[in-house]
Amino acid sequence: MERANSCRWTAWLAVVLVHWCLCVRERNKVAVEASHVVYESLQSVPASVVDSKLRTGYHFQPPKHWINGTLLQPQRLRVGQHRVAHSVSTDLINWVALEPAIYPSKPFDIKGCWSGSATILPGNKPLILYTGLDPRERQVQNIAYPKNLSDPYLREWVKPDFNPVIAPDDGVNASAFRDPTTAWRGPGGHWKLVAKHSLHSARDTGMWECPDFYPVALKGTRGLDTSVYGHGVKYVLKVSLDITRYEYYTVGKYYHDKDKYVPDATSADDHTGLRYDYGNFYASKTFFDGKKQRRILWGWANESDTSEVDKAKGWAGIQTIPRTILLDGSGRQLVQWPIEEIESVRGKHVVVEHKRIPSGGFFEVNGIDSSQADVEVSFDVSGLEKAEDFHPSWATDAEALCGRKTADVKGGVGPFGLLVLASANMEEKTAVFFRVFKADHKHVVLMCHDPTRSSLRAGLYKPTFAGFVDVDIAKTGKISLRSLIDNSVVESFGAKGKTCITSRVYPSLAIGEDAHLFIFNNGSTDVKVSELNAWEMKKPLMNGA
Repeated sequence: MERANSCRWTAWLAVVLVHWCLCVRERNKVAVEASHVVYESLQSVPASVVDSKLRTGYHFQPPKHWINGTLLQPQRLRVGQHRVAHSVSTDLINWVALEPAIYPSKPFDIKGCWSGSATILPGNKPLILYTGLDPRERQVQNIAYPKNLSDPYLREWVKPDFNPVIAPDDGVNASAFRDPTTAWRGPGGHWKLVAKHSLHSARDTGMWECPDFYPVALKGTRGLDTSVYGHGVKYVLKVSLDITRYEYYTVGKYYHDKDKYVPDATSADDHTGLRYDYGNFYASKTFFDGKKQRRILWGWANESDTSEVDKAKGWAGIQTIPRTILLDGSGRQLVQWPIEEIESVRGKHVVVEHKRIPSGGFFEVNGIDSSQADVEVSFDVSGLEKAEDFHPSWATDAEALCGRKTADVKGGVGPFGLLVLASANMEEKTAVFFRVFKADHKHVVLMCHDPTRSSLRAGLYKPTFAGFVDVDIAKTGKISLRSLIDNSVVESFGAKGKTCITSRVYPSLAIGEDAHLFIFNNGSTDVKVSELNAWEMKKPLMNGA
């Protein structure tokens, strides 16, 4: 929620509006499933018995049913009923659930309350813009105000009768007209959300879901309010592409006078472009935290288990750990890092220093429960002359490259990295690793999540995910990796957050105290762990959440 710190109703209150239900779906071959598909025959499935064996411990998720995106990302709670649930936090780690915030009650949303965003108006008045389904099942844009600004939790919201404020014109596909983003205030004092012409468009990219548009500073580590404009600022436009089920962003310039956004020449404006996260991450939203002067990103990681298991365990979907987001010093891409508050749930700590891993070697990190852990490791890399040759055709398909060259495929420099949620004898393991290639006068670093051996259970969707890392490893001789491990989710951050990957995994052996953590090297050259820090993670407050 924009500038939440400045509101008189709280010093620092994060208000997150989400929607949960048990929405059991048939599994297909895409990485992340559609955020608005409704399967009515499965909406009334009871979830009185919840299997907590693979539930996350320190990620946000509801006690039962299905959840998708943050802020306003709805689905049905039961047949004929769409509700937007409401949870609050002072630190984005510890949560308290409240009564549902918005639900169908007026003609402009009688058939559903769907996704949207929040904006702070002058006078510190929060406003929600959300998509409603009217009686004709058109997606229309509505607003809602808090009923009582003195309530620090903003429990009740009022939907004015003059809604909808934006309806689809004739000729517009009214079933794909949703997800209003945070409004921004122009130099003339007018708030902007839509214009008579498109802010930006790109051919052959399908429907854009959950758009986000915000400024980033060219220098420094401070985030910016959405309405900031001027020198020393670039803009980010992010969209969730319905046809690929991935999110993409570009970095560029915004021209207020023309209401036009133009991506930089270094930002590919198609499915080969930059992503926040190269894994299971969708329907994300950022907001500006004015108290700590940072922009925070939060996304949804769907299940990749079978629909039958989703139904049996009584829950599905989680929110990833909130991340700070900044423009990299190169000006070409964003960098992300878990918010500092996550360190408050760190527990038992182990350290490993100056440990060499020979070709084909590995060692176990002992002393913590690694089924819920925060692991940071820095590698010293040498012998780059032995790196494998990089074929130019691989440049636009890192994921396919990782699928061919998995963690078990021996290389030159790498694969090396972590084996997380592994069984004692490594029958089960999820590999998080780097592999270095050599191209014309440079080296190419690939970062991978390889869950192909994450579980002995049959019927699971276990895709490899990958992205290239923009580092000059020949110059530095080092690369870092951080992984947040939480029972059935692994979030990884390469090179201090230049490349991020999230995976959902479902071990059958490596659960709880039976989960192990290894460092491995399957390259022909040695690598060295200069420093490793690993923390066992405690469970934060999730009162009703």
